[in-house]
Amino acid sequence: MSTYVPTHAPALGATGPAAPSATSAVQGSVPTRSRMDRLRHVVLFELFALATTIPAGSALFDLHESAMGVIGIGSAITAMVWNYLYNLAFDRVMVRLYRTTHKTMRVRMVHTVVFEAGLQLVLVPGIALYTHASMLGALPLSLSLALFYLVYAFVFNMAYDRVFPLPHKANPHAR
Repeated sequence: MSTYVPTHAPALGATGPAAPSATSAVQGSVPTRSRMDRLRHVVLFELFALATTIPAGSALFDLHESAMGVIGIGSAITAMVWNYLYNLAFDRVMVRLYRTTHKTMRVRMVHTVVFEAGLQLVLVPGIALYTHASMLGALPLSLSLALFYLVYAFVFNMAYDRVFPLPHKANPHAR
């Protein structure tokens, strides 16, 4: 079984006719996730997370489960939209810069931290508004969720990549 291995990556910041765009032949030669695969990823990710965060958050922050459910589901809906858009953009940047969507451990860590930081910019004010707390008062719950999701996203995405691997393309230059 052949596996796809890029023969070379464009130099960072390369421009002009020699630098392929993400919509050129590069996209056709680099395996990426389908829209249905991305949808499955987001739904599974959020379902497993909600099954954990609603009872745990309710107990840890002395919130009624229905209140934690609203926070959890509201956060999940926000996160699903952000997850889809963020991962789509991240993969396009990876293809454009490196001609691959393969994520090393370092790239996966950066990917996860930037995802969570962007999500928190929306969630902290939303939690504060819902719980009638100040932004500072909502911070412990939001940071706890962020810490959980930081670890969870890293582990879940590594497992997802193993359970649902990308299809491999044969390298036409391989011998």
